Amino acid sequence: MKRYLLIIPLILIFCASAFAQGEAGAVWLLIRPGARAAGMGEVGGAIADDAYATYYNPAGLGFQSDRELAMMHTKWLPNLASDLYYDFIGYKQYFSDYGTIGGNVTIMNLGEQTRTDEQGNKLGTFRSYMLAATGSYGTRLSRTTSFGLNVKLIHQHLTDRGAVGEEGDGNATNFAFDIGYLRKEFLLKNLTLGISVQNIGNKITFIDAAQADPMPTNLKLGFNYEINGEYNSFKIAYDLNKLLVTKYPDRDVDGDGKVGYYSEDGDYVGPSGEYNEDGRWEAAHSEPWYTAIFTSWVDDWLLLHDSKADGIGEDDEDGDTDDGDIRNELDKLVHNFGIEYWYANRFAVRLGFIYDKSGDITMNDKWPVPTFGAGLRYAGMGFDFGYTAGEQGHPRANTMHFAVNISF
Repeated sequence: MKRYLLIIPLILIFCASAFAQGEAGAVWLLIRPGARAAGMGEVGGAIADDAYATYYNPAGLGFQSDRELAMMHTKWLPNLASDLYYDFIGYKQYFSDYGTIGGNVTIMNLGEQTRTDEQGNKLGTFRSYMLAATGSYGTRLSRTTSFGLNVKLIHQHLTDRGAVGEEGDGNATNFAFDIGYLRKEFLLKNLTLGISVQNIGNKITFIDAAQADPMPTNLKLGFNYEINGEYNSFKIAYDLNKLLVTKYPDRDVDGDGKVGYYSEDGDYVGPSGEYNEDGRWEAAHSEPWYTAIFTSWVDDWLLLHDSKADGIGEDDEDGDTDDGDIRNELDKLVHNFGIEYWYANRFAVRLGFIYDKSGDITMNDKWPVPTFGAGLRYAGMGFDFGYTAGEQGHPRANTMHFAVNISF
């Protein structure tokens, strides 16, 4: 088997560990676009007041009545590779009596790869990329509420040919959709609530259908509090993200060196999808999106909890650790917080924080990663810059985002 099937997954694994848990496929769909959002800790679920609503929450389109074109370019994971790029272009336009229609195109360029044979001989190069084309619609339900829908086509091109002895050609094409809801004046006059569920769809298959990965279905719950004056305005926003995926590979939970369990007669039973004597699931397990949206909230505790453990998160009598600690579920939540200040709707400064413990986006394993940004608006033109800090050497540290918005 040619080595490129190993090289590209390694790149994707690094990408996954940089911004999301590696339980799903196509995790690049969870990259949050926009230099404005990047400067605000990547919030956007309850703001959704520009063309980037086509990504964060299509319901935000229901409160927009103009036309806008938005473009962003980012050199992704600058500490990992020199030719990884992420590009986003979005558009939205209001139609009287119908609502606001828009969409976006997202491209993840994985750069150039070297193809080799089984002996390591170079056979040339090829390029890999991911692309998603999204159609969006948002409309008001009332003076303070709106609903939105995204339909997206996702194409992932890992290589231009298949591997020896494997089915498939290293490409995958899938459909998915998002739904969104926005509520202004939620509890408080200046508070907005935003909810969206992103990337709802069937599993992703590249080579072997038996190894298909779930779509990265994600719940985004956002809050945005605004304070507006004659010349000054503030936004304070918070997003909570939860990956709605339930998937595990074969794993040796009880530390006996085998995947499976022993029967009452002392016979070894291999992976069978059944519970072993400790009540823990060792066989590979995956669920479709329509059940995972419920089970993903407690899957660690249900499938891996060791009732014999001495205490939550402690080693049990056999010396292995209780991986079903209920706190593991909380560690999978991604927190985004941002502040934006505008002066005369012309100049903005932004500050934010990202805390993703499971995805390893933290400072010293316990502090959130800070972000910074600025923006300018004049005569329908907008320019934004966002910067993500981080620990030295981290794949996402020192990432810079550049964006242009055109309103007309």
